[in-house]
Amino acid sequence: MKTIIFKTASSYLLPLLLLFAIFILLRGHYLPGGGFVGGLIAAIAFVLHSFANGIERTRGIIKFHPGFLMPIGLSIALCSGLAPLLVGSPFMTGLWYHNPIPVIGMIGTALIFDIGVFLVVIGVVLTIIFTISETI
Repeated sequence: MKTIIFKTASSYLLPLLLLFAIFILLRGHYLPGGGFVGGLIAAIAFVLHSFANGIERTRGIIKFHPGFLMPIGLSIALCSGLAPLLVGSPFMTGLWYHNPIPVIGMIGTALIFDIGVFLVVIGVVLTIIFTISETI
């Protein structure tokens, strides 16, 4: 199913879906969404691109093995959970920066945890999909 329409559409959809994934990630600690759903949307963007253009071109866009994102995401999520221990609060207590940042809103450990989950989900999904597509 590598038609010219599908290839062209996937080239336009990849950046749009990645932007939408970041939007869902950033709105997740206020409303439904967050790291898991945003990570799935970002992974689907790359899967759609690989279906249209081939796995090698998609790997060329990513530039590194997606499995590399899993330990980075886990480390970020762990650090967000350990950060409250530095100020004498229990593990995984939410800490918030006092002033909201325009467009993003309030920055806190919940957002940092969501970013870690976002990276883990992208890494897991793309590793699974790329491994399966290599064996077919």
